[in-house]
Amino acid sequence: MEKTWLKSYPPGVPHDIDPDQYRSVPHLLEESFRQHAASPFSVCMDRWMTYGELDRHSAALGAWLQSLGLAPDARVAIMLPNVPQFGVTMAGVLRAGFTCVNVNPLYTARELEHQLKDSGATAIVILENFAHTLAEVIEHTPIQHVCIASLGDMLGAWYGRWITFAVRHLAKMVPPYALPLTGGRQVTPFKKALALGRARRLQPSQATHDSIAFLQYTGGTTGLSKGAVLTHRNIIAATLQAEAWFTPALAKIGDLSKANSIAALPLYHIFALTLCLLAIRQGSSLTLIPNPRDIPKFVDVLKKRPFHMLPAVNTLFNALLQNAQFRKLDFSHLCVSQAGGMAASEGTARQWQQVTGSTMIEGWGMSETCAIGTNNPVSNTSFTGTIGLPLPGIEIAIKDDAGASLPTGQSGEICIKGPNVMRGYYNQPEETEKAFTADGFMRTGDIGIMDEAGYTRIIDRKKDMIIVSGFNVFPNELEQVISLCPGVLECAAVGVADEKSGEAIKIFVIKSDASLTEDALVRYCHDNLTGYKRPKYIEFREELPKTNVGKILRRELRS
Repeated sequence: MEKTWLKSYPPGVPHDIDPDQYRSVPHLLEESFRQHAASPFSVCMDRWMTYGELDRHSAALGAWLQSLGLAPDARVAIMLPNVPQFGVTMAGVLRAGFTCVNVNPLYTARELEHQLKDSGATAIVILENFAHTLAEVIEHTPIQHVCIASLGDMLGAWYGRWITFAVRHLAKMVPPYALPLTGGRQVTPFKKALALGRARRLQPSQATHDSIAFLQYTGGTTGLSKGAVLTHRNIIAATLQAEAWFTPALAKIGDLSKANSIAALPLYHIFALTLCLLAIRQGSSLTLIPNPRDIPKFVDVLKKRPFHMLPAVNTLFNALLQNAQFRKLDFSHLCVSQAGGMAASEGTARQWQQVTGSTMIEGWGMSETCAIGTNNPVSNTSFTGTIGLPLPGIEIAIKDDAGASLPTGQSGEICIKGPNVMRGYYNQPEETEKAFTADGFMRTGDIGIMDEAGYTRIIDRKKDMIIVSGFNVFPNELEQVISLCPGVLECAAVGVADEKSGEAIKIFVIKSDASLTEDALVRYCHDNLTGYKRPKYIEFREELPKTNVGKILRRELRS
């Protein structure tokens, strides 16, 4: 197929990448650790960790994991927020030759039990704040080895002890738990695991390109979550693709070891995880934000040092913009404002550019594609409202239900092929078969249109389409338009049953201006939307239900 998007690539961005330059993800990690040993890798609560320290700690944890006698293809679950232990654990698991299973720390017991059983994980590294959830289900899972981390474990001897004490006894953020030790199950404190590992020698990983590096579970918004099988080749390719795409924007920094990326999105999520691996590849540093929902404290952290890359979802950009102190920050060093994880709002993008002087760059991807599949050029000076161009080595095709590619300008399902695309769903051959077309493209479930320059615009997901009297209405379009109405902060559109039209449109709105009335919003919709796209019902709310990464949960609104 003709790769029309290549003619729109910015100068200096290669058309392809070479994942064969690394044997495995540990090869990439260890090269970076050697080259950047003295450079800072992360800062959390003003406590720094260098690449050399990350190297030593992850080698120790990996050696401890190897000492447990785990199977060669063992899956190790990681249930940690954005704290220094995350990077150490991720690198340690991979260097030991095992598979990382990232787990959302805010999972319910039911969700955690499903993921541990489905993945077959036999070991888990977990922050003690969430151990009570594990205690509820551990006897129904394959877990035999539990490594319990405390918040202050890697924040220095005295300060770390104080933080752990404060979290446990003052803030009371560690609910009581008791992990049963039946059947030979072992529980080891994180610091003890490191100490035991330091007395051993890490055996080199035997992983190949085809070995599984991560089981990255999908959000499960349509049912039980599925584990996307991401191989070492997938992860290497995604990291190199991100590097190729973002380097033109970061080049003005000069020494990339001075670059500071803000890790506010959870590292267990594929979007932030890929950008973490990009930082490691470049030898740049991450500012870890354990709780980005506390916007005032988040802004206090941003005040402390220049930041060059800020990835976020639309709702987080919005929340920052509402903070008066954020609007006073120095944004002169900000090179990339990367939007992903959900559709970006034109209204938010306009305000972001006015406040920061930085263009919001929107991208698109999935767990199944190791995050970024397409992205707008980082050289853009205005928000495009598209998801941009396929990254180097990636092909995008717009296909019909039968899997046939459609002409430019016609809407259909966005399908993707490339070295970053998952091998399939873990132990689900039927779901894997349904996910791919006969010519090897993965079906994404997103409906879009590609223009002649290779830019793709998402219309919506198939399952969210509203059918009003036989007309297809896409919630994303409505939300984009209504978000520009003066007085609207956020909104969501869903279809509700209607006797006359089959479905009617209902919108849920959060106000930024308390004086906004339903009548004013109705008039705005009348002026900006054709008849069948106008909402029949309007409900004002104080907040909208969202996932832990900030996506609005339309299914909860529908119910």
